[in-house]
Amino acid sequence: MDTSDRFQVQFKGDAQTYFGIWIVNLMLSIVTFGIYSAWAKVRTKKYFAQNTSIDGRRFDYHATGKQILIGRAIVVVALILYSVLSAIPVVGLILALGFIGIGPYLINRSLKFNARMTSFSGLRFGFDGTFGHALKVFLLYPFLCIFTLYLAWPFVARAQQRYYVKNHRYGTAQFDFESRVGPFYKALVFAVLWGVGITIAITVAFFGPALASGQLFGADSIWMTSKLMQIVPVLIIIVAVLPAGFIYRAYIRNAVYAAASVQGGHEFTSTVKPLALVGIAITNALAVMVSFGLMLPWTHVRMSRYLARNTYITVKGTLDTFVGVQEKQVGAFGDAFTDLEGIDVDFAL
Repeated sequence: MDTSDRFQVQFKGDAQTYFGIWIVNLMLSIVTFGIYSAWAKVRTKKYFAQNTSIDGRRFDYHATGKQILIGRAIVVVALILYSVLSAIPVVGLILALGFIGIGPYLINRSLKFNARMTSFSGLRFGFDGTFGHALKVFLLYPFLCIFTLYLAWPFVARAQQRYYVKNHRYGTAQFDFESRVGPFYKALVFAVLWGVGITIAITVAFFGPALASGQLFGADSIWMTSKLMQIVPVLIIIVAVLPAGFIYRAYIRNAVYAAASVQGGHEFTSTVKPLALVGIAITNALAVMVSFGLMLPWTHVRMSRYLARNTYITVKGTLDTFVGVQEKQVGAFGDAFTDLEGIDVDFAL
């Protein structure tokens, strides 16, 4: 009889330890004019990976600061060359088109690098996406979506998430992704409703009484109106726009995890609550502001702990068997590895 085990992802990091890493990273990055930031990124990713585990088996991150620095240097040199050569009109146009086309290549390199540098229980992940497929989902589909006035954006979002998930593998076990478009429309609709609804409510609350009395632009209220014109947009961004983004993120995360699986029937679950994520995001932002940035490590740890606590994996059979099979298959077939440059374009849920 088939059996399955359900595991909750565990995150054991703490704000005090991470603060020590963060402050050293910050200081060294400043005194080295940003050069050390490559090593800082590695230290940060390694800390969060090594403190994340499933059933006692840890993740790890294996990139080096040198790899990240080389990747950044390549991008910087390319941008400098573009700035210099684009002074020539024809060359500038050709280079601009080339930079648009190179976007999918950079995304693929980033996904391949980050997957190959991440391991679970000592076994590395991989990514096998192709340039042609990336070109479609990251450039062609978004461009065509313009002609639908972005009403078809959920189809684009689903295609991008499918590309991201299905081209990953753990050892030799390929990930899969099967989802209807409904959950992606749900995410968009709820996010838009929040953003538009709160924006209308704030506008009516601040300007409604004055507008109704005809005094909004009167000589006696012009000073107050000018102040409101400065305050209200900021309030809308904080209370309407940013929360809408986190609401969208929560629904998308839950939908993607529900649709993802690993070869062998192993499945994922995300139970993130949209309003809870909004609450954490807003209080995190307030904590950073009142502490002048010093509580940033605490907010990162807090968010990571919440996301881990709401992430589960259901393994068919046992986790030991699954990992053991992958170790044998990787050992039998080999796992080619090249020293990739650390081109790193974040693409995460």
